[in-house]
Parts: sequence; structure tokens; C-alpha cells
Amino acid sequence: MFRFALIATPACALLLSGCVAKNLVDVATLPVRGAAQAADWATTSQDEADRNRGRELREREERIGELSRDYEKLAEDCNDGDDDACREAVTVRREMDELIESLPSDLPEDD
Repeated sequence: MFRFALIATPACALLLSGCVAKNLVDVATLPVRGAAQAADWATTSQDEADRNRGRELREREERIGELSRDYEKLAEDCNDGDDDACREAVTVRREMDELIESLPSDLPEDD
């Protein structure tokens, strides 16, 4: 038993020294990795910014489409003599114009 302890003790010391060294390195680099992760969370990558911008433009275009359909219906009602529809059509058209002005003018046109 004593002989086993003499052999096992140095072997365990060699095996555990790698684990301890790795843990020390992990503990020492933890603040750096944490700061890097915090910086990553705090900033927006160009890819994320592009996705967000594209989503925003699609939502505006969808809203313009909805308003356009509403405007056409209200314009028909207005032509049929509905004064409330005329007033509402003007309001809808103003909102459409504001959204259209906010879209970038350099977008390629659909063919």
C-alpha cells in the first residue's frame, strides 16, 4: 500500500498540475473575455444594422401598401359623394406622402 502511495502521489501531482494551470489561465483571462463579450453586446455589427434597416424599410413599404389600398377605397367612396370618406382620404394620403418621403430615393425600381 505504501508503495502504491509513493507511485500515485507524483502521478497525481503531474496530472493535477495541468488542471490547476488551466484553471489559473481561465481565471486570469476571465475579465478580458467578459469585457470583450460586453463590448460585443453593446455594439451593433454592420450586418445587424443592415438587417435592421432592411426590416424597417420593408415595414414602411408594407404600411404604404396598406394605406394605398385604403386610399383607393376611400377615393371611390368620396367620388360616390361620401364627405367623411373624402376627409379620411386626405388624411390617409398625407400619411402616405410622409412615409414615401422617408424612403431612400436610391432604391432600384421594380421592373
